[in-house]
Amino acid sequence: MLKIIKEGMLTSVQDLGRTGYQKYGVIVSGSMDSYAHRIANLLVGNEENAAALEATLLGPEIEFKQDSMIAICGGDLSPTINGQKVNTWRSIFVKEGSVLKFGKSRTGCRAYIAVTGGLDIQEVMDSQSTYLRAKLGGYQGRALKSGDQLPMVHPNDMQRKLMDSIRQRMGSNYVYETDWMPAADMIPEYSSQPVIQMLRGPQYALFNEQSQRIIYEEPYSVSSQSDRMGYRLEGSPLSLTESKELISEAVAFGSIQVPSDGNPIILMADRQTTGGYPKIGQIASVDLPLVSQLKPGDQISFREVTLEEAQRALIDQEKSIQILKRSITLKSKEEL
Repeated sequence: MLKIIKEGMLTSVQDLGRTGYQKYGVIVSGSMDSYAHRIANLLVGNEENAAALEATLLGPEIEFKQDSMIAICGGDLSPTINGQKVNTWRSIFVKEGSVLKFGKSRTGCRAYIAVTGGLDIQEVMDSQSTYLRAKLGGYQGRALKSGDQLPMVHPNDMQRKLMDSIRQRMGSNYVYETDWMPAADMIPEYSSQPVIQMLRGPQYALFNEQSQRIIYEEPYSVSSQSDRMGYRLEGSPLSLTESKELISEAVAFGSIQVPSDGNPIILMADRQTTGGYPKIGQIASVDLPLVSQLKPGDQISFREVTLEEAQRALIDQEKSIQILKRSITLKSKEEL
């Protein structure tokens, strides 16, 4: 059981999303930084899609009501357990009664807290993710509040044996960090001024030459009006060569729409299912974690890549994740 002592700015239960229902108008939702979510789950021996907590900017304060293995991935929000600083992107054993707290944001703005076994939350439309606007899924369809208690799934045999082995050698200590973690080149370099890979969108040719040049040459700032649905960008406005009425079509995570005011909007995890604004670009999937960790006031720049380049980068990332998964399994067996 996890007890929420303080809820933080915005903490919710998320998995990798509610897929298969967009044709009915139901959004995907799920984790903003799915990469960090997946790695956190792998580090504690869960399936990649297991529900975890997504904490934003000001993290929660959580008491563990039972011995647990946890991992904190994503942005560095200065986590401590019982006042002791702990590392992110690492497997950590915590004893019953321990309290996890967060401080200031050092990098990024979203942290993912996975626990061994996952969270025992009822699925809604095959997903445990929270869609806050519709009050759908997650824990009572809302962000977590002080006093909430979240049940945990019982660890499987491998997880239980690993926890028993660690418990025997940690003595009176309340925290034990394993010595395995992703390779350095697998940990994203979150930045407040990233250069993001972008493919040309389906309506790129409808924009005038100046706009086609500006999108790659000038940075944009993330507006304070941004949220899980979309990031509104502020900078030089973009324009079409002529006004056109477009038929609404499907949109994706990372689609860059340009409404009539000319200010781009990056569609995020809680995006709508269709959109009628022209799309000047599509962010490469491999760079979506970098975008998801941006805060209001951060700057973003774009560089053009081809579809083949974006696919190759994603394939390479997926290969690294599978290697990490096998390595964690081997390391876990060595700990027994």
